[in-house]
Amino acid sequence: MNNRRIWVQRFVVVAIWTTAVVLWRNYQSANDLSATGTAQQFIENVGNAWWGILAFVGVYLARPIVLFPASVLTIVGGVLFGPVIGVIAVIIGANMSASIAFVIGRSLNAKIDDTITLDDDQQSFIGRWSQRMRANSFETVLLTRFLFLPYDLVNYAAGALRIKYVPFITATVIGSLPGTISFVLLGASLDRVDQGLDGLNPYALVASVVMFVASLMVARTLKQRNNTDDTHSATLPLEQEIP
Repeated sequence: MNNRRIWVQRFVVVAIWTTAVVLWRNYQSANDLSATGTAQQFIENVGNAWWGILAFVGVYLARPIVLFPASVLTIVGGVLFGPVIGVIAVIIGANMSASIAFVIGRSLNAKIDDTITLDDDQQSFIGRWSQRMRANSFETVLLTRFLFLPYDLVNYAAGALRIKYVPFITATVIGSLPGTISFVLLGASLDRVDQGLDGLNPYALVASVVMFVASLMVARTLKQRNNTDDTHSATLPLEQEIP
């Protein structure tokens, strides 16, 4: 009976999720809107309205459900609010949306076999990565953020693997900051997001590139450290599951 309840829960979550994605894609197709076109439409609707930041955070919360690109919406934050308020708005929206995706992933009730070890040559890449994420949640999530791996995929996977929330969100806040600043600075130098890089401020571009490169350098350092740790331990202790 318990297994049946879990499968029903999974089915409901996936059905609602899939419906939301399909409806959103159909809306974009019917109105011939790309991701950047949708973003520009939102910018024009919000303008300088006092409620703009509330609308922006609200859209950011819905973003992971319909899989709208986080990078595009982060640039929108820069266009609408400038480099300072934009960073603050994106930090709030992005981390709240990451939490929503984490909870949705967690509701899938994924189970991992704790007897699998990292030195098993037959173990798949996904299995090793899952094991690593559960064993070293903070460092692994932090590494994925610095490497700019798909934002929503990491959020959903972290929830599905039932890792602890505090290390997940802490690593997300820290690891996403360089990327957030980079894309907000990029957006702050643009008038529109649907016309490429026309009118781009070169100083903002340089600052964005510097933040991007710094993030990759930190990621490389963390990866080397993880690889070194793996050579000293064939099997990593797993964190206790949270029921």
